Amino acid sequence: MSKSGCEWTVQIKLKSEYITLTQLLKEAGVIATGGQAKWYLQDNLVLLNGVPENRRGKKLRQGDQVKLADGSQFEIVE
Repeated sequence: MSKSGCEWTVQIKLKSEYITLTQLLKEAGVIATGGQAKWYLQDNLVLLNGVPENRRGKKLRQGDQVKLADGSQFEIVE
């Protein structure tokens, strides 16, 4: 974890070329199953590199940053 300003950023290490947004939400403990991703993304704002993102299969790669509605932040690293 690294601290950026007043907020914490959790670093997610890639195990392959990319991770999907659903996989990130599961790994972060935000959702329990992949099926919940659709509903979570409909009801909650998720920013990918500062832009709203609602595609659960969106591929996240090294350097991408994700911010959730609750203020949680994630950075994809190798």
